[in-house]
Amino acid sequence: MNLSFPTPLLHPNRWWRRHLRLRTTLSSELSGAVGDLGTFIPIVLTLTLISHLDLSTTLIFTSLYNISTGLLFGVPMPVQPMKSIAAVAVSELPHLTTAQIATAGATTAATLLILGATGLMSFFYRFIPLPVVRGVQLSQGLSFAFSAIKYIRYDQDFVSSKSTTPRSWLGLDGLILAISALLFLVLTTGSGGDNHTIDENDNNSMTRSQRRVSKRLRFLSAIPSALIVFFFGLVLCFIRDPSIINDFKFGPSRIRLLKITWEDWKTGFLRGAIPQIPLSILNSVIAVCKLSTDLFPDHELSATKVSVSVGIMNLVGCWFGAMPVCHGAGGLAGQYRFGSRSGASVVFLGIGKLVIGLVFGNSFVRILNQFPIGILGVLLLFAGIELAMASKDMNTKEQSFVMLVCAAVSLTGSSAALGFGCGILLHLLLKLRSMDCSCFGFSRCSSKSSASDVESTLIPSD
Repeated sequence: MNLSFPTPLLHPNRWWRRHLRLRTTLSSELSGAVGDLGTFIPIVLTLTLISHLDLSTTLIFTSLYNISTGLLFGVPMPVQPMKSIAAVAVSELPHLTTAQIATAGATTAATLLILGATGLMSFFYRFIPLPVVRGVQLSQGLSFAFSAIKYIRYDQDFVSSKSTTPRSWLGLDGLILAISALLFLVLTTGSGGDNHTIDENDNNSMTRSQRRVSKRLRFLSAIPSALIVFFFGLVLCFIRDPSIINDFKFGPSRIRLLKITWEDWKTGFLRGAIPQIPLSILNSVIAVCKLSTDLFPDHELSATKVSVSVGIMNLVGCWFGAMPVCHGAGGLAGQYRFGSRSGASVVFLGIGKLVIGLVFGNSFVRILNQFPIGILGVLLLFAGIELAMASKDMNTKEQSFVMLVCAAVSLTGSSAALGFGCGILLHLLLKLRSMDCSCFGFSRCSSKSSASDVESTLIPSD
């Protein structure tokens, strides 16, 4: 009997080497690795302060998720907090406990795992209209951008989830610092879509002035700008509060199973999972697969694989109190915006998280608490704009109409599911409006012939 095995089984080292092969410079991959921290850090910090999330456990598990997804997908697949669960946990009273957050993440993960394993997620991915997906992406991107502007303009109280007083111009977290970081990122990365790779024929046809400009742009693009801004923010943490060093307790916290009651399962599902499931399906699977196809046309992701990935990650980590996570389109946009082009980028990020979780443990929350929020706002702004710009491929007025209505409803209703439902309904109504009557059993030819017959019976012949 002749047995044939797929290539990855015969050569188990080839697929992960291909996924980790750098598609750009090492500095660009490292810079892109921190491109999604504008959303990651505020949510993790808030859950740690309010819901007593174990930061060490979360860092260790999310680091393993980052490394695994980098090896599995071969693109900078992000690992982001489940935002709806986090919002409910910190903004609604009573606050969700760690066990209830875990059950919300586990039930959401189980739903996505079932949808992926049964093939339903692939069915949704193939048949959901592109304008509706773009509307969800546009609303999510603009929502990130609006939050980023609040981070930059106002002081933030993450415990109460509110913007407080307008941010001062001066200081180690002032407006001048945030604006300087913004200008530096614009100067080095431009609009995010510049391609400065020039072949020899193009170089020979360029004037001396054009060559100088091209050389300067290549130099600026090679600067790991987001990484520089992030490390600068870390340095400012110690300048703002030097006592952080005295509070360091080295080593991770003890990883243990959570004690979960039936009441935790009920509360977690009703308050956390129900609003999170539609968002995870749309933004963590459908939108991220569409965006990945746009950014990496030669590396199309499987909606089934992404959905199963979200399910497995949380069904492993949530039992130990790790933060529920997903693959967000905003995170992918942010990492791509600052230079990520391969799975190696998120592997680097995972290694960094693992080192921090093992060495500093829960004491790292003191550093995060002093990180300049204005800088996080700048990183989040670029990620949001990059995600929103994915909607630029709507070619007709009808497509743009559906997309904009979907985005508007999602933003004003604060619900991607509501915007999605309105977008689907609008798309169907527009298709029904332009549908040929023959679809209902009435053909134009038969109508014309019937009219001729009636006319012939009414008008006598000569």
